[in-house]
Amino acid sequence: MKQLLLGDEAYALGALHAGLSGGYAYPGTPSTEILEFIQQHPLTRERGIHSRWSSNEKTAMEEALGMSFCGKRALVAMKHVGLNVAADPYVNSAFTGVNGGLLVTVADDPSMHSSQNEQDSRFYADFALMPLLEPSNQQEAYDMARYGFELSERVGTPVTFRFVTRLSHSRGTVETADEAMPERPLSYPEKSRQWVLMPGNSKVRYRELLADWDRMVAESEKSPFNRYTPGADTSMGIIVSGIAANYLAELFPEGVPFPTVKISQYPLPVEMISRLADETGGNILVIEEGQPFIEQKLRGLLGRGLNISGKLSGHINRTGELTPDSVAAGIAKLRPELAEKLHVEVNAPAELVVPRPPALCQGCGHRDVYHALNDVLAEFPNPKVFGDIGCYTLGWLKPFNAIDSVVDMGASITMAKGAADAGQHPSVAIIGDSTFTHSGMTGLLDAINENSPATIIISDNLTTGMTGGQDSQGTGKIEQICIGLGADPAHVRTIDSHPRTHEQMKELLREEIAYPGLSVIVARRECIQTARRHASAKAKAAKGGEA
Repeated sequence: MKQLLLGDEAYALGALHAGLSGGYAYPGTPSTEILEFIQQHPLTRERGIHSRWSSNEKTAMEEALGMSFCGKRALVAMKHVGLNVAADPYVNSAFTGVNGGLLVTVADDPSMHSSQNEQDSRFYADFALMPLLEPSNQQEAYDMARYGFELSERVGTPVTFRFVTRLSHSRGTVETADEAMPERPLSYPEKSRQWVLMPGNSKVRYRELLADWDRMVAESEKSPFNRYTPGADTSMGIIVSGIAANYLAELFPEGVPFPTVKISQYPLPVEMISRLADETGGNILVIEEGQPFIEQKLRGLLGRGLNISGKLSGHINRTGELTPDSVAAGIAKLRPELAEKLHVEVNAPAELVVPRPPALCQGCGHRDVYHALNDVLAEFPNPKVFGDIGCYTLGWLKPFNAIDSVVDMGASITMAKGAADAGQHPSVAIIGDSTFTHSGMTGLLDAINENSPATIIISDNLTTGMTGGQDSQGTGKIEQICIGLGADPAHVRTIDSHPRTHEQMKELLREEIAYPGLSVIVARRECIQTARRHASAKAKAAKGGEA
């Protein structure tokens, strides 16, 4: 069977066909479609495969590890900055090892299309002493899922998958299996000792993990996804990884003239790279999407003098995504005689297309919160508002210009508390409902325990709006959560965020900012996009009932 699939979808289907029992994730572009595809697939309903969203990436990672402990195959998915949240269980999972295969899927975002940074997840896998797979196209994404589960069970550790935005969100033809493999039965680890990370056990496990590294390198040497291709022109060799392999192939439709090593499985295949260095006199160009991971490794990997070009040498762009043009420019810097042959025709943007910055939707409740907040804070000489990650981050832009900081998920509350500790007044945090349950609750607990003089606004749109309207874990429970954590019920206030309540919102904000302790304001209005979908679904259901 052949299907036209996004990279995320191809990978998700590959995992389902490989006997997946549980998918865990927190939505984040460009990884969101992985769990969404699993949720919508008929096999998930037939088999009762777990596919609910988790509260955050850390809980998702731990839940997937728990399923692996019971012998089942599990997958966890997140965007690159989500791995920072999951880092504690992620690194430790290499020490516990796995029972059922476990795939840790991380989608990096070169060029920061919707992210705070361009971090490269390959460094995390290397740091954790964990194998990593990096598909270069949709077919590999599908095929690698089953291979990854088998590799995980063979070497006894989780396997990290690295996607990038262009692969996640581009479509390709994928040849798939006709039937899915059965799920694995319940079974439990023979070596249960290593699952208890007490120092005595961990010291033993660390020595085992280091000893296993050579085995992981050997797996990379024989991997069907790492490939050495000879070339007639041995004046230079090329190492290319992941999606960049497509750009290189596009530049040389008749075949790359230089010896080439294509890498999609890590640790790096040392023997394969050594052969390339021998055949090219050590003249190597590295083409990789993201940070110069391979290039940095290569400079110390072989223990001998090499003439290495790439991102660190300035031949390949250090920031942003690669393109066929940028790869061509890098090769032309090294081989000027190829410059004309490497030109890639690119359609210029139409003059009628005008760049348009992102903006909050018309009818969005966040707008009404910012209108009221700005009106009230104009009454103070030096107010500070600490923002968070979500649609409401757009409040930093015109016409609101309402936010002074945005750092990471949950940082609004803790930074507002820290500012209040420093004597700042007013010190205001604004956070969404999904971000609050993701990583805002623990910060609120700190503020509650000290009764910090800060005002926390939870702008509740009843969904995870920024990533497409997934379920929010705190829907209908925000006030109860805050009071349960210990917030004074008298200062946990709720209001509809709507133009008609503008004056009431302003008065409420004034009262709580004046209160010399912690206050929480829940400003609630359903996301305009999900409200439209819900209304449409109700209308269709009613029409069907009438028929």
